Amino acid sequence: MIAVNSLKQTNSFFRFLLVGVVNTIIGLSIMFILLNLLGWMYWLATLVGNCIGAGVSYVLNRSFTFNSNVTGSKGIPKFFLVILSCYFLSYFIGGVVAESIHHSSQPFSFISKDELAILVGTVLYTLTNYLGQKSFVFRRGSEE
Repeated sequence: MIAVNSLKQTNSFFRFLLVGVVNTIIGLSIMFILLNLLGWMYWLATLVGNCIGAGVSYVLNRSFTFNSNVTGSKGIPKFFLVILSCYFLSYFIGGVVAESIHHSSQPFSFISKDELAILVGTVLYTLTNYLGQKSFVFRRGSEE
């Protein structure tokens, strides 16, 4: 409990990153299992992995990262709007970047185009998601 209280005094982006580590471990593990072990398509694997991590993310970001009192009826729709917007934007860009890098570069031959797209998309997703959650979903003064 002392560690959690100490962390609540840190920068919200740092706390967001800590929550993101949990979400990333869960989401990426699910994505790679679905993609590589079960043979799912890229978009379906990334969507399912992100959706599962999103439930955990909402609870932890609401209570731990942003210490928000926003109600579920107001916060959850906004949260999923941000999640979906960031998802499509980030993983689309990740796919485009991976296609161009993988197509023209030998150093990335050890990783598949889809795996590279997931990694690039994850970085973009983390940054855009933080900005959206902080400024739109859990911003101060939006509690009701």
